[in-house]
Amino acid sequence: MKPFAAGVILIALAFGQARPPAAKPKAQPKAAAKSETPAANPVSQWMKAMTLREKIAQLMVVHCYGDSPAARTKEFKRLRHAVADLHVGGIIVINKVVRGYVVNAEPHEMASFFNRMQRLSPKIPLIFAGDFERGASMRVSNTTKYPHAMAFGAADNLKFTFDAGAATARESRALGVHWVFAPDADVNNNPDNPIINIRSYGEDPQQVAAQVKAFIEGAHSDPKNRILVTAKHFPGHGDTAVDSHMGLARIDASRERMDAVELVPFRAAVEAGVDSIMTAHMAVPALEPDEIPATVSKPIMTGLLRNGLHFKGIIVTDAMNMLGLTKMFPPGEAAVRSLEAGVDVLLMPPNPDAAIDAIVKAVAQGRIKRSRIDESVVKILAAKLRLGIPQNRYVNVEALSDKLDVDTDQERAQQVADRAVALIKNENGTLPLKKPAEACYLVLAEGRNSQQGYQFIDELKSRAPKVQAIRLDPTMHLAQLDEAAKAVSTCNEVVIAAFVTAREYRGNMALPGGFVAMTYQVIEAGKPVTLIALGSPYLLRSFPKVSSYFTTYSTAPTSELSAVKALFGDITMTGKQVVSLK
Repeated sequence: MKPFAAGVILIALAFGQARPPAAKPKAQPKAAAKSETPAANPVSQWMKAMTLREKIAQLMVVHCYGDSPAARTKEFKRLRHAVADLHVGGIIVINKVVRGYVVNAEPHEMASFFNRMQRLSPKIPLIFAGDFERGASMRVSNTTKYPHAMAFGAADNLKFTFDAGAATARESRALGVHWVFAPDADVNNNPDNPIINIRSYGEDPQQVAAQVKAFIEGAHSDPKNRILVTAKHFPGHGDTAVDSHMGLARIDASRERMDAVELVPFRAAVEAGVDSIMTAHMAVPALEPDEIPATVSKPIMTGLLRNGLHFKGIIVTDAMNMLGLTKMFPPGEAAVRSLEAGVDVLLMPPNPDAAIDAIVKAVAQGRIKRSRIDESVVKILAAKLRLGIPQNRYVNVEALSDKLDVDTDQERAQQVADRAVALIKNENGTLPLKKPAEACYLVLAEGRNSQQGYQFIDELKSRAPKVQAIRLDPTMHLAQLDEAAKAVSTCNEVVIAAFVTAREYRGNMALPGGFVAMTYQVIEAGKPVTLIALGSPYLLRSFPKVSSYFTTYSTAPTSELSAVKALFGDITMTGKQVVSLK
């Protein structure tokens, strides 16, 4: 009876209802009395019906692209094996990259695919997740196009952030997504950070904490659209100069500094009732003496997060296929060490079969107790039940269009983007432009197949049909860039709109290709040059001689429109400077 009693306690704790059993009524029929016992709880029933391997699989979330692959494809067979054979707990939708172009999922196709996957998991429903840091538009088309988190910090209105959290929850549930890996609680106080940057709300820990709290409260504001929200990347990825997708990042701050900076937003998130916290694949010598990722550190995950910050929710790893983890440990060992450290959910393990095998072996060897596995599994199952997934496991595809990208949400997103535009430098009152129709424009996109810049140019031409605007991409030959620089040399004013954003496996935040040399060439021609940072605000550090400079803190289409509005004087640039640019 002892194992059963332990399981009952775990289940009660998961629902926040640990209490002594009520006295048995004298005349209560046996059937009714049985229905009142903890064993009747669905979580208890699920736990009793699962093998150890199935329990371990519930702690894994594998990836999909949100499309609908044919049954004969390798991709579908991978997912069918994970769901129908291994019985994994969930699936996260990520972007597919086709010929260098990032492709968002189409909502109806994704919803239909989710339904298909749920039918492969009849006993325990799947939980679907998404990195919706700027709303569902980060991964799914035809959804509200919110700007990046740093734009919300610059707009400096917590109501905007609250509303974005609520809208993200509403669109997520309409799409069939239950678990959102947002908000980003990192304090970006390192200008050379290649992976956080505008994903952070800023460099002031108190301001970031307030934004994080507002997003969580907004996402939790409507019980009908309840989602799990996630603060990331613990214990704080903002003061690093290495992309953890490419290697082991490192933060050398003291424990005192981390208490005063990095940990502030995470404490606020815990106090606001955040459902989960995502780990960071980075070394933190002040907290863990061994040169290992925080993800596999017991002093960090259990000692600090569980015992220090008193977080009782779900700890989820960052993607386990990132080189910051895989360079140090094979897939199976990484999974075992993560659970030993105190993690509950393994996100995107490179080889789920190997991970399960390694954990089963670790249990047999005594490295991990069965009760430790049960503790995490109960959290996941209780979350599924709390979200009402068993009763609403399928997406209503027919009603989907009416619930996405609604006018009021898009208007709010545009309002945030407008309010975020920050004027940093304005020599001789260049901005707004006196004669914007006569200026020449160079638009520097980050990729040949990217959609960046098209909205900007369309908005320019809607105001000045004959305006000279040239869109460039980093794959162009130097001779083509030189030709573009010469083409604008005759203009009285030149505007360079440069897109720079944090992206995995990029490694830095510099302008790509020959853009740096070309930009210097334009500046040195002697004409007034306005530089617009559509994305990273730190771009000014590379080009201090420009006449004027403003930033949108985001590469979103809404921010492209805001940039044009600012140039033409349609809006006043009131955005807050949320990071230091010296």
